[in-house]
Amino acid sequence: MSAPQRATMRSLDPRVTRLQIPEELSEFHPKPPADEWEPYEVFWKEKPGDQPIHVGTVHAPNAEMALVFAKENYCRRGRTYALWVVRTADIYTFGPEDVDIFATTPEKTYREPDAYKVVQKLLRLKRRHHSSQEAHEA
Repeated sequence: MSAPQRATMRSLDPRVTRLQIPEELSEFHPKPPADEWEPYEVFWKEKPGDQPIHVGTVHAPNAEMALVFAKENYCRRGRTYALWVVRTADIYTFGPEDVDIFATTPEKTYREPDAYKVVQKLLRLKRRHHSSQEAHEA
């Protein structure tokens, strides 16, 4: 008696057929969670008084290694005053689905410099000064 034959995938590509992939794959087992590194967001400051800037992301097993990886990736060139790493999972934010939160903010054009008439007054004063100089030179 011969062993039962398992059906294998047939493909137009002979390389796939040659692999003898069974049509029914074995049960799927996901990787254990401890095997995956977490993403950390990296923030950087060039000199005192600067605002921190988000420069990228690193993947690391813990915060200490994330700091080492961030230093190696983002601080090799140029000066660095400070460096921070934050687990991406610890960052809370409003997403695109929450856009209506910002739509409820009332219009506050008085906070913008264009809302005041000073800009127009300054422009008129400059034009008047410029035209009086041209008349004086002529």
